[in-house]
Amino acid sequence: MPVLDIGFPFLDQAAIPADHGYLVFAAVSRIMPSIRNEPEIGIHPVRGQLLGGRTLMLTPASRLVFRAPHEAYPWLLQLAGQELRIGGSRVRLGIPQVRPLRPAPTLHSRLVIIKPYMEPSPFLDAARRQLERLGIAGEVSLVPTPTERGAFEGRAGTASPFIRRTLKVRDHTVVGFALTVTGLAPHDSLALQAEGLGGRRHMGCGIFVPVSAASAKPA
Repeated sequence: MPVLDIGFPFLDQAAIPADHGYLVFAAVSRIMPSIRNEPEIGIHPVRGQLLGGRTLMLTPASRLVFRAPHEAYPWLLQLAGQELRIGGSRVRLGIPQVRPLRPAPTLHSRLVIIKPYMEPSPFLDAARRQLERLGIAGEVSLVPTPTERGAFEGRAGTASPFIRRTLKVRDHTVVGFALTVTGLAPHDSLALQAEGLGGRRHMGCGIFVPVSAASAKPA
């Protein structure tokens, strides 16, 4: 079953909360309630320009990207032209572009949540067990905290040697970590991108993207 990234451009440039995973999912659910029953569909974190006050400004390059089986495309297409209410902003979606997954030996996820693990060592062990259950061979590691720390969305206030982030879901907060997986064969790379790790994939968690060898950053 081929899995695709289906990206809708935002037709409006507006500010949304930087910790927006739940808010985006809630906005999509108001239009398509049945997406709650589609666990194989993930929603990427929205990229934009980080502002102060944990706010993200949408740019012309920002997209609402779904990772979904190819047969979900006609169903998701109904979002084109729709208006989403994300936090206090209203934004319209354009016509989506479709991109197939591409294998890469190194993949990164900015936030993986695996209940009930909130400390680095137990969390890493749990991530390794999930990889093993998926039959994927790769080296999983936590991402060290940069020396110069800027304001980043969803970052937990607790000091940590690794990038530890949070996701606000209604009135409670969920904790997870950024993860990198290296040494992936092409078929394992595609499998990890299709399956992800942990939970809350509807809210931008556990979705892996290729890391550019040249920049050592997500491509």
